[in-house]
Amino acid sequence: MKTHGHEMRVSEPKPLTGKAAFFDIDGTLISTNVVHAYGYYAMNEGSVTGILGRSLSTIAQIPLFGALNFVDRKIFNEYFYRQYEGLTEDRLLTLAEDLFEDVIKGAIFSKAQDLIDEARRAGCRIVLVTGALDFTMRPLSRHLGADELIANRMQFVGGKATGKVIPPIIEGANKANVIREYCETQGISLMKSFAYTDSASDYAMLTIVGRPTAVNPDFRLRSLARSYNWPILDVR
Repeated sequence: MKTHGHEMRVSEPKPLTGKAAFFDIDGTLISTNVVHAYGYYAMNEGSVTGILGRSLSTIAQIPLFGALNFVDRKIFNEYFYRQYEGLTEDRLLTLAEDLFEDVIKGAIFSKAQDLIDEARRAGCRIVLVTGALDFTMRPLSRHLGADELIANRMQFVGGKATGKVIPPIIEGANKANVIREYCETQGISLMKSFAYTDSASDYAMLTIVGRPTAVNPDFRLRSLARSYNWPILDVR
């Protein structure tokens, strides 16, 4: 192409040469889930009346949480995170560290660190991708030596949680979207990358990478993995 007598060279897009390993967390690396985390926050938030009210509310709604989580992960997340409304940011950040030491650290599957270390030796950047809240999973991310944490972010106004998650909500197909965007911005090849999850709800996340793996798979994911000849691992 020539402009004002000069040749303009159009640069070719740079090849995506890096690779990453994307890990779901709940059920894949640890045995706890977002409901356990909220239950801990509810039990330790502060006032006796606040603790009692939130704890009883959480217990009463566990069957509903379970049903929504099974039927539609996005609706579950939107409904579930409303329970955080009114909790203070400072208190949640402190409790997140306690939660890790008291609950999450002991719930890490026995071979989870080995799986991460193997991906690291293969030259992968380690990225945790979860529908849990970022402050809840940050201590775990540090402990496992992850390079990045992609998680839901709670909206805070005046230092208090509004109960709303800042879009996009990380779940299902959206996990695949954020992984794709991450790879584009970081120069990472999807085809060279790995993905690990326990749930069929993360099917889209598995299909966009070149090396998908089912870890501690639920019944639906186990069936899918067998159909596509994906590796199946148990790290518990």
